[in-house]
Amino acid sequence: MRIIIDSNVWISFLLGFQKQLMRDVLENEHIDVYVCSQLTNEITNVATRSKISSRIADDDLEKLFRLINAYCRIETIGQQAVSSVRDSKDLYLLSSADTIEADYIVTGDNDLLVLNTHGKTRIVSPAQFKQLI
Repeated sequence: MRIIIDSNVWISFLLGFQKQLMRDVLENEHIDVYVCSQLTNEITNVATRSKISSRIADDDLEKLFRLINAYCRIETIGQQAVSSVRDSKDLYLLSSADTIEADYIVTGDNDLLVLNTHGKTRIVSPAQFKQLI
């Protein structure tokens, strides 16, 4: 199974939430998690905002990226997706899904969740994905 985990889920994990989900996903040999540079940039941008950075230890972001590098597959987005997504900043996730032919995008972002699907990719919340695995 090929999945993309949105930055909001990674940030939630960084803040101490979604630990069991992330453990279940990263340790499952049947799940491949994909990340692209746009996603890692967004994680960095959000994690370094004062509202978030004040709630994490100095080296937590570095540890998160070591975890991502150890367990995830890095991909380069091909062609930009076409979608009516409400927030155009999320278009890179749909483009990434097209590039890797993702089965799921796991997100807490309502702008993506309202789509339900993009091509063959299902868009689900972390709670929905927990039930699937």
